[in-house]
Order: sequence, then C-alpha cells, then structure tokens
Amino acid sequence: MTSTEQQSAEADSAGLQRGRWLALGVLVLAVLLVAVDATVLGLATPFLSEDLKPSGTQLLWIGDVYSFVIAGLLVSMGSLGDRIGRKKLLLVGAVAFGGVSVLNAYATSPEMMIVARALLGVAGATLMPSTLALIRNIFHDPKERSVAIGIWGAAASAGAAVGPLVGGMLLENFWWGSVFLINLPVMAILVVVGIKLLPESRDPAPGPWDLLSVLLSLIGMVAVVYAVKEAAVHGFRWDIAVAAVLGVSCLIWFARRQLTLASPLLDMRLFHHRGFSGAVLADLLTILGLSGLVFFLSQFLQLVQMRSPLGAGLIELPAAVGAVATGLCAGVIARRASVRLAVSGGLAAIGLALATCTLLDASTPALMMCLALFVGGAGAGLAFTVTADVILTAVPKEQAGAASAVSETAYELGAALGIALLGSVVTGIYRGFTVPDGVDAGTASAARDSLGGAVEASKDLPQEQGSALLSAAQDAFTSGFETAAGVAAAVLFATAITAWFLLRGQKLEDGIAHH
Repeated sequence: MTSTEQQSAEADSAGLQRGRWLALGVLVLAVLLVAVDATVLGLATPFLSEDLKPSGTQLLWIGDVYSFVIAGLLVSMGSLGDRIGRKKLLLVGAVAFGGVSVLNAYATSPEMMIVARALLGVAGATLMPSTLALIRNIFHDPKERSVAIGIWGAAASAGAAVGPLVGGMLLENFWWGSVFLINLPVMAILVVVGIKLLPESRDPAPGPWDLLSVLLSLIGMVAVVYAVKEAAVHGFRWDIAVAAVLGVSCLIWFARRQLTLASPLLDMRLFHHRGFSGAVLADLLTILGLSGLVFFLSQFLQLVQMRSPLGAGLIELPAAVGAVATGLCAGVIARRASVRLAVSGGLAAIGLALATCTLLDASTPALMMCLALFVGGAGAGLAFTVTADVILTAVPKEQAGAASAVSETAYELGAALGIALLGSVVTGIYRGFTVPDGVDAGTASAARDSLGGAVEASKDLPQEQGSALLSAAQDAFTSGFETAAGVAAAVLFATAITAWFLLRGQKLEDGIAHH
C-alpha cells in the first residue's frame, strides 16, 4: 500500500470510527431496554397484584411469558433479520415495542396483561439478535469488536440489574404502568437516530425463511418451559406430561429439519464445535443464576425486609456496577489469561453470590447483600461477554444473525428458567407453611398463593393474628429462597467445571477456522 493510499484509508477509517461508536450507542440502548423490561416487573409485582388480583400461576406467567416468547422466537427472528435486513427488522421491532408497551401499561385484567407481555416478547425478539449481528458487521477488527461486545454485554447484564432500580424510582412516584411507558421515549430516540446512523446488513444469499421451523421452535420452547413451570407449582399431572412430550418432540423435529434444509434457520453443525457448545451452555447458566437471584431478592427485600421499592433497587445496583466493570475489560482478561479461565471464573463468582444467599434472614445487613450482588454481577458480566464473543466469532459473517440468536436464546431461556426453576423450589417450600389458628380457609389460600398475597391478607386480620400469619409466610419464603439459592449455586459450580473442560484451547482474537 502506498503512503497516499494509507493516508486516505486512515482518513476514511477515522470518519467511520465516530459513526461506528455512535451506532453502537443506539444498539446498546435497544438491548438495555429489552433487558430492563425482563426484571423491571419484579418490583411492580406487589402493586400489580393489588390492582389486577392475579392468581399465583397467573403472576408467574405475567413475569415469565415475555422471556418465553422471546426465547421461542429469537432464532427465527435472527434468521429473518439475516434475510430482510437487520436494520429494517430492528426499526420495525422498536416501533412495535413502543406500541405494545402502552397496552401493557393500561392492562385491566391478568389475562390481558399476559397477552400484552407475550406481544412485548414478540417485539423484543426482533430487537436482540439484530443488535449483536449489526455489531459483528460494523466492527471488523477483532479487538475492537471485543470492546463493542463488552459494552453490549455490559448493557445486557446491567439492564437486568438496573431494572429494579428504574422500577423503584418510578413506583415511588407513579402507578405500576409507568414501568412500561418509560419505553416510549427510548424507542423514539432509537428509531430516529437508528434510521440515520445504522448501516443495513443482510446475508447476500439467504434462501427462503422456513415457516414450519419457526413454528416448531416457538411451540417447542414454550411447551417445554410451560411444563417445567407447571410441574414446579403443581407436581406432575398428565397435561403437564403432554406439554413436555409435545415440546421435546417439536424441538427434536426442529433440529432434524435444520440438518436437511439447504438454508436452515439455525445451522446445527455449529454445535459440533466444542467451544461453541461450551459457550452456549455457560451463557445459559450465567443468566439463569443472575436473573433468579435478582428476581427473588427483589421480593425478599421488599416483602421480608419490608424495604421501599427504591431501597430494594439501590441494594441491587452493585450487580449492575460489577457487570459493567467486568464486561468492559472481559476481552482483555480473556486474551491475557484464557477464555476458559474467564468463563469458569465468572460462573464460579455467580455460584459464590448464590451460596451467600443461603445465609439470608430478615435481619441480614444491606452491606452483605450488596457485596454478594457485586460479585455475582461481576461474574455474569465476565462470563456472558466472553461467551458472546466466542459464539459470534465461531460463524461466518453472513450468519451473524443466526449465531447471535443462539447467544440471545441462551440468554432469554436462562432468564425464564432462572425464574421458573428457582421459583418452583421457592413456591414448593413456601406453600407448605403452617397458617396460625383461627384464619379462615379463603384467607389462608390467598396467603399460600404468593408472599404478596400473604402481605395483603395479613392487613385484613386482627393485628396479632395478621402479624403471626405474615411472619410465618416470610419465614417460609426465606427458607424457600435459601434452598433455591443452594441448588442454583451447586449447578453453577458444576457448570464452571464443565466449561473449564469444554473451552480448553479456545482463543478470542483469531476466530475459528471455517470448514
């Protein structure tokens, strides 16, 4: 290259540089919002229960259906973005996300709320894979891309942890619907700035979008997760078994169909690569640990320690600080030390934070919880960012949407299963608590339905009886949470060891050779 060519190339790259980082800012905004929306409801739950009076199962659905639908549609939306253009899909999704947020804010019944949350999931599914795929296509230099993915990963992990704080600030001043209306201004900025700054990118030779595969992945995901949730609350019943069989069959059919299609939604051959599979597994369990921790700790802080929503949100803030700190330097850590050390270390840190939660009680000081959450957040930021980088560099650029959809599916499935599986343990133990004498059957059943229900029920009873009921309920919830945290900690320690072996020899910068 002559010196003149070099100078003009440098000038071009300087112009692109600024645009690239601004474009990244827009993408991070989208991710932050989808992630915040997954946990912001945790703090609004007591208020929403009071207004809409959902049953225990409906409440879990309101909390989870958003993540389930996103998990079921991500791979399909990722490959749709590869076909019609990722920028186009991102902008259409942003408009839909803003519109459906209004429907959520003004829901008048539990059923309407569940449908509105599901539609929000459909819109959210168009946003997540587009953002990571666009990063893959905007940043060509591996080290720069690691930094960009670090910022993206920090936003995704921090969003989940900032959700409670944003929710807390809004709930102190407004009604619970405000936690959805905050999406509107952010989406407006995203659309206006995105139209100008984001480059369009798509797979040059995409092939057709297979609708049968889209349906199979959606039905399979939702049915499997539904079965897990219901079995947790009600034990095994024949309808739950049917859902589980249906879900697993659809997913197996989906996987087999992908191997026969000329242009599959998801290239199953990627999973033959040990590093890719290890990264996906670590990804899933990182978020499972973090989302379960944040979701149940929100309830523990508000309903057992009786803190205000804002107070609870502030205690959970260190998780976001930890996630951002390690997310930003994850690329450097993984290159200096090793990918497997970064991922296994991150998973072990979340395990440690969960293990700390087995010691909680009503008098646990805020400092101990802040420290545990900081360690958990830092572990999540590290593991999640490095695994996203591994997953994204494992595929050719044209398939970036489908690959990032795998990373995102792991994220959303982790978030949904974190709440569903840990929630099942918590609910299972909580339901068995002994109601004080003299409490009528209706009140007892409302109290056993959820801790929020017990808080409401205790207000209608004579003072002594009310406080006896509440303290029995709070003890039961705490012991359920401790057990769930112990189980989750064991799973995360086991995953840290598994990831250590699966990610042996995995490197970041050079990418994986494509066969």
